[in-house]
This record gives sequence, structure tokens and C-alpha cells, in this order.
Amino acid sequence: MPLCPINFALKKIKILRIIARLNIGGPAVHSILLTRYLINDRFDSILLTGMIGKSEGDMMYLAEANNIKPVLIKELGREISWRDDIIAFYKILRLIIKEKPDIIHTHTAKAGTLGRTAGIIYNTISSHKAYLVHTFHGHIFNSYFSTLKTNLFILIERVLARFTDKIIVISKGQEKELSERLNIKDKSKLELIPLGLDLSPFYEAEKYCGLFKRELELDDDTKLIGIIGRLVPVKNHRMFLDAVKKYKEIDNKKVKFIIIGDGESGEELKKYSIDFGIKDDVIFTGWRKDLENIYSDLDMVVITSFNEGTPVSVIEAMAAGKPVIATDVGGVRDLFEEGSKGRIYCEGILIDSNDSDSLADGIKFLLDNPEMAKDMGRMGRMTVRERFDISRLVRDMEGMYERLISNEQ
Repeated sequence: MPLCPINFALKKIKILRIIARLNIGGPAVHSILLTRYLINDRFDSILLTGMIGKSEGDMMYLAEANNIKPVLIKELGREISWRDDIIAFYKILRLIIKEKPDIIHTHTAKAGTLGRTAGIIYNTISSHKAYLVHTFHGHIFNSYFSTLKTNLFILIERVLARFTDKIIVISKGQEKELSERLNIKDKSKLELIPLGLDLSPFYEAEKYCGLFKRELELDDDTKLIGIIGRLVPVKNHRMFLDAVKKYKEIDNKKVKFIIIGDGESGEELKKYSIDFGIKDDVIFTGWRKDLENIYSDLDMVVITSFNEGTPVSVIEAMAAGKPVIATDVGGVRDLFEEGSKGRIYCEGILIDSNDSDSLADGIKFLLDNPEMAKDMGRMGRMTVRERFDISRLVRDMEGMYERLISNEQ
């Protein structure tokens, strides 16, 4: 009697990925790329998102470039609104019931709260289990909210953590913070998976050299110092402008300071540069999609944030071979290998938060020592190539998903 054929094909793992909005920043890039690369023979992925704010840059173009068509819930967004949040929650739950995902993976606070709550209810009413995964993208307990809101947020996250199967952290510093602040006793719930990005355009930044300067009608001798990111209070662009003023007082090199990004603080910062007498030294470009062109002509990249998780602009700058000066906050230090001269590292310089004097001094130091700056750029490129490439992220995430599912079988 012939044996019945056995189908050894594995059932695809269906992932519902939820993020509140695809505004400019690392979480949106992360979510879009994971959705793209986890549509294959083993995984199906659905990306659900909401609406960006009026003053925010939109990364829907990146989703379209990666052939991703997100499910859009217009009531899901940045601001808290009881009416809209209830409607968004109902629509998320309805989609979960329809799609029956094996894994619900949420990103950022609002999506994490609504998505995981809907997942908890789904697991209560359905015979099919959806594993709950949440990624924390930043050190979210400092500089973002008032004390009252922060304490409420911590309380909500502690409750949700009890029902979450895996909490993804993107840096060692963040892992320590979450373990302590959320009182997570089961350390196996935490999994360190650093960011991964498509860095290939930045590895080849040299071939775009000169394009951005010609656009700005600047000569080759002019040095460019750039800061890239959302124009919002937590990024502390005022420190950057303060450092511009102080740098002009201690050096006379031909330098332009470039602010790349959009956001709610844009008009305030432009006015600040006028009032401060540095309007002619600072160029606001708005948000740009051709960042490889811009990185290629920058002499260094600056980060002035009060708080950061793993800043994408630092990773991109290093991939482009540029030295970095950054405030030593959140997970920034995890991007640097320890150096031998105090705050000077192999890839750049770390400074204290809100210390514009040290930033001005650091800018002068790197401009006065171009060979050291080039060495820092080369070391930074080596660092991120090994640690933050998209292929490594996909492997890590696939492994984590497989382990979650196998526990059920």
C-alpha cells in the first residue's frame, strides 16, 4: 500500500505590524523595511498605520518605494483624542479578527497601547493565539512628557508588559532602563535587537560629492556642519544655534551650518537664528529625500538631543564616513567604541546635554584636525557596516519570531 504523501511545507507566519504614523524618523524606516523584507516564503506581513500631524514630514514615499501599501486608519495619530482613539482601537481589533495574525508587533507608544490592548482582547475571545511583541524605539521616560504623563505612561506600560510575549529593545542602555522602570522580573521577555537599515546609498556617498554644495552655490572651500532630524523640542536645535553663535566668536573659517528637517519648531528656530544674528550662517533646507547627496558634502554631523534611542542620523552619518559630535544621552553612547582621550571616541565626540560651549569647541577641533576627522569617519563606517545593516536585522527578527511560534508547537 503506497504511503500517503506528507506535506512538509511550513505554514506561513502572518505578522500584523502597527505604528501610529509614518512620520520622519527611525521608527517609520524600521517598520517599513521590516514589512518589506518579511514578505517571503516563510512570512506574510501587513503594515497598519495612522495619519501624520500637519507639521510632520511624511515617509509614505518610502513605503511606496518598497512596494508596501499600508492599511490606513485615519483616526490613529499622534495626539490623544478619546473619540478618535476609541474608533482607532475598534478598527484595529476588527482587522485583527479578520486577518488572524500569528504575531501582532507594535511600534511606538500610541500604537503599542491600542494594538496590544486589542491583541489582549482578541486572545480572550478567539481560539487562535496572536503573540504580542512591542518595540521601544527610544528612551521614552525622559524629556518627552510631563512628570504626570510619564508616571501614567509607566503605569500603562507595566500593565501591558505583563501580557506582552516579547519586548524588543534597540540598545543595552534602553534594556537596563526598561527592566528597572517597568519592573520586568522575567528578563526573558526582553530581547535586544539593534536597528538595521539599508545603508548601501551611504556607503557610496563619495560619488555624490559636490552636488549639494553646487545646489547651495557654495565653493569647495566652505565647510558644512549638518544636523538632521525632526524640528521638535526634544531634539534641542537651540543648542545647535547657540553653538553656531559661539563658534563664530572663536574661529573665522568659512563654515555654513545646515539644518535638515521639518517639524513644529521650524518657524521658532528660524526666528531664533535671526534674533541671534546668525541668519546668514544657517541654512534651513526642510526635509530631504536625497540624504546621500547631503551627507556626501557634510564635514561632520551633529546631534543635540535631550534624549535619543538609537539615532538613525548618526548611523547614516557613520555609514557615509562622517565624524559625529553628539550629546551623551539615551542610547547614543552604544554607537561609539571607547576611545583613549576622554570624550573623544574612535567615531567622533560625545558631549554633555545642552553644552553648546563644548559643541562649538568640538566643531573647531575637528575642523582644525581634518586627518583625525577622516579617521573617525572611516572607523564609523566599519562600525555600522558590522552592526546595523538591514540583513542582520532581518535575521535577528526572523529568529525571534520563529522561537515565539515554536513554543506553541
